[in-house]
Amino acid sequence: MLYWAAVFFVIAIIAAVFGFGGIASSAAGIAKILFFVFLVLAALSLVFRRRVPV
Repeated sequence: MLYWAAVFFVIAIIAAVFGFGGIASSAAGIAKILFFVFLVLAALSLVFRRRVPV
């Protein structure tokens, strides 16, 4: 998921350089949503990780 957030961020930067403001804004919004979903899932996996009994 972090990979796709980075991909959309790069698309947003390239679109902004070429002057496509709408596409850049949309791609940046998607990248932001994917990044926050990644953070939530990463935090949940750290909190609820399985502990193997020894």
